[in-house]
Amino acid sequence: MIIFYNEKGVGDVLLVQLELEKSKEILTEKLGDVAVIKDAETQKAVAFNLFNASKYLKVEANGEVELTEEIIEKVRLALRENNVDLELDVDLSPKFVVGHVIKKEKHPNADRLNVCTVDVGDETLQIVCGASNVDENQKVVVAKVGAVMPSGLVIKDAELRGVPSSGMICSASELALPDAEEGSGILVLDEKSVIGQPFIK
Repeated sequence: MIIFYNEKGVGDVLLVQLELEKSKEILTEKLGDVAVIKDAETQKAVAFNLFNASKYLKVEANGEVELTEEIIEKVRLALRENNVDLELDVDLSPKFVVGHVIKKEKHPNADRLNVCTVDVGDETLQIVCGASNVDENQKVVVAKVGAVMPSGLVIKDAELRGVPSSGMICSASELALPDAEEGSGILVLDEKSVIGQPFIK
């Protein structure tokens, strides 16, 4: 689940994305202050908009809203108040974490891509990376599936030139870090960085 709020740009509306994949055709059902957006084929809710959001919760964000138990509980309460029967399956685990590149192999179908095996603490991910400076035994910043980049890009499971990729090894510019140089390759972290820990800007 990803939540966005931009009062100046959109108004007092909480935009809640439940599914990462876009639906080909959607249906909208309005119940009080909630507009539920469903996949026309499956009838499954893929998103919803909560209008008059400040009536239900206080949001300071201008863009992506950091998910907390308190915000999720207030959103659940707002759904109940508007008679919306919707279960919220929420993953509160950090989406930007320290990873350790344990293996790097050349991509079988692309000269400039590498297939990396990256330990992120609780799991090992296969990530296709195009940065020229990526190498084994590096500590790196990994954007896991479900992460929202500063550019607004949502990280999804993908297939690059026929090879599955789950996540993204990030550069400083992609993370919008101060003084980041464009095209400088991935951000390599200090050896003391702890694998699996959240990456804080």
